[in-house]
Amino acid sequence: MVSISTAKLEQYRQHFPYLENAAYFNYGGQGPMPRSALDAINQAQESLQKMGPFSSAVNVWMGEEAKQTRVAIAAELNISAETMTLTEDVTVGCNIALWGIDWNAGDHLLLTDCEHPGIVAAAYEIQRRFKIEVSMCPLKATLNEGDPVAVITEHLRPQTRLVVLSHILWNTGQVLPLAAIVSACQTYPSHQPVRILVDAAQSVGVLPLNLTELGADFYAFTGHKWWCGPAGVGGLYVRLEARESLSPTFIGWRSITTNSSGTPTGWQPDGRRYEIATSAVPLYAGLRDAIALQSTYGTIAERYQQVCDRSADLWQRLSAVPTVKCLRSTPPEAGLVSFQLDNGKHSSLVQALENKGIFLRTILDPDCVRACVHYFTTESEMNRLVEAIKEF
Repeated sequence: MVSISTAKLEQYRQHFPYLENAAYFNYGGQGPMPRSALDAINQAQESLQKMGPFSSAVNVWMGEEAKQTRVAIAAELNISAETMTLTEDVTVGCNIALWGIDWNAGDHLLLTDCEHPGIVAAAYEIQRRFKIEVSMCPLKATLNEGDPVAVITEHLRPQTRLVVLSHILWNTGQVLPLAAIVSACQTYPSHQPVRILVDAAQSVGVLPLNLTELGADFYAFTGHKWWCGPAGVGGLYVRLEARESLSPTFIGWRSITTNSSGTPTGWQPDGRRYEIATSAVPLYAGLRDAIALQSTYGTIAERYQQVCDRSADLWQRLSAVPTVKCLRSTPPEAGLVSFQLDNGKHSSLVQALENKGIFLRTILDPDCVRACVHYFTTESEMNRLVEAIKEF
């Protein structure tokens, strides 16, 4: 267990204006931004306006801002910056991968039963347009027993082109053994390579990650959740071996190369080929600042251990409340603690607690309440939450 200095924790939390009065448990939805990230965005916006905002100087500046952001993200994920595509959020990254595959009628796309509705809806629209087959495998039931690798393998088919799953399941908080799943998919006797698309909404900023070693083909994430960056900046990692089989779907001037007369001649040779056009570039500075701030607290391994320690603490406290049932039978492996009330009044609880300055959320499937614990969540916050649940 990581030893937590109360003084260090309180000093660090001073960076986040929103946390002064709130007991916050919604990092899996959106993290509060540090004051320095807000300042970085404002300074970048001022720089942009002073240079142009449409000028040769600002074009060079925007290119450098994007480059620095790809490099900063790549360093966190242990990947090459050329494999990084800047996006707006997780869903955009997932859609780039979903729609960039050259689908044929009869192809098979495998989802888990714990994916976000936005991704499920996109899969069904691809099914409608291209006459592919979409099926789901039951990973929800493996939360406390069972083998996710075996379940996924059992649902693969010779026609499977893509498996879509989350590294950390957004509803139950289960951490999937991604490397083992990737290995099982890559060795499956399919008609063509089985690609793996990972929804990383709940893993980036929490887990120590080396995407090069994990081997997934596509890894989509955002900066506004556990990294506590600004909403509107995310990313997509595309493994080099998968890039040439993934065509751009949404196309703009950032995606392409041109000749001297401006005629398109091809795609950018790296992750930029999936970027489109104008973005809110000042947000990039905010994300870089948010990432850099987290590194001042400790290494990613130390921060992850603290997330696990804090979530285990909350899980234990909630498990001791007679009217509460945690979905997991053992302490969580990351920062999501999902639980149910005997009376089933989950929406009423969330609203009642919000009125008291305590923020968490409901999940529809399974019907539960989700609390998100970060490495800088305090004991006093957890005390407030548990006592408020008891009172409710």
